[in-house]
Amino acid sequence: MPKKMIHDLWRMKREGEKITWLTAYDYPTAQFAEAAGMDMILVGDSLGMCVYGYPSTVPVTMDQCIVHCEAVTRGAPGTFVVGDMPFMSYQSSVEKGIESAGRFLKEAAVDAVKLEGGRRVADVVRGIVDAGLVVVGHIGLTPQSSGQLGGHKAQGRTAESARTLIEDALALEEAWIQILLLEAVPPEATADRERYDRAVPGLHAEVR
Repeated sequence: MPKKMIHDLWRMKREGEKITWLTAYDYPTAQFAEAAGMDMILVGDSLGMCVYGYPSTVPVTMDQCIVHCEAVTRGAPGTFVVGDMPFMSYQSSVEKGIESAGRFLKEAAVDAVKLEGGRRVADVVRGIVDAGLVVVGHIGLTPQSSGQLGGHKAQGRTAESARTLIEDALALEEAWIQILLLEAVPPEATADRERYDRAVPGLHAEVR
């Protein structure tokens, strides 16, 4: 099968076709994923816990992420690979985010980068997109800032929390995000507007 690119994934979404996505950190796992026909692979900063035994994703460095992304792209050259941008590789400035994202493309040949946050990183997202990269957003439970969330807890379980998620999603959409990952978010908060308005009348209109 030819390698799927971002426009193929958008088409699959429009047509209701399931998209398979697996996390991998090394060459042999990437080989197995490609042989199994996975559409996408995420090289997550969760490698901090899964590979290095760190207590969280926070200690993970850019160099560690790049090394693991290189291994995965070599193991799965025909699969869409997303590199996860670690803590403090983009939070300090737009320029820092563009530089870090560029390393993923130049040194590891990934197809996209992923970063956490909504409105507060929208300018960084726009800068990276303008630099020519595909960007995956990540809202809901964002492990790099889990301390602010009170730990690893589901998000969007109240009207106020859901409103925050929607505002973040809209900000990322306006920044030209290409894919959006929602982690630990109840299905009601991700429902289409008509169904959600029945549960929380006027919420979307208020956000807009």
